[in-house]
Amino acid sequence: MFNIYRRALQEEHYPANYFREMLEERFGYETAMQLIHDTHPSSGYTALWERKRLDLTVEALILRPQWYELFTDDDRLAAYQRLHEYEFQFPPDSWRPPA
Repeated sequence: MFNIYRRALQEEHYPANYFREMLEERFGYETAMQLIHDTHPSSGYTALWERKRLDLTVEALILRPQWYELFTDDDRLAAYQRLHEYEFQFPPDSWRPPA
């Protein structure tokens, strides 16, 4: 999670300060759960969407194979739906809902 914060700062010059504070206070899992289950995208999500960098969002991160064990299908579905709504180009190995 800190890696996507650092990448957003380095690659897009986006200082996701609120996200960093959330990570420091709640750590990764709780931060992810709050962000993916919120009814509205966070300001950071919107900022990354504007930069065409949804790949640096928590939603995209939790759909990666190395994180499957930490999240339920409902968690992944919430993340997937938000990304799909914003026309994210999913990497081939991203989780997808069953057909």
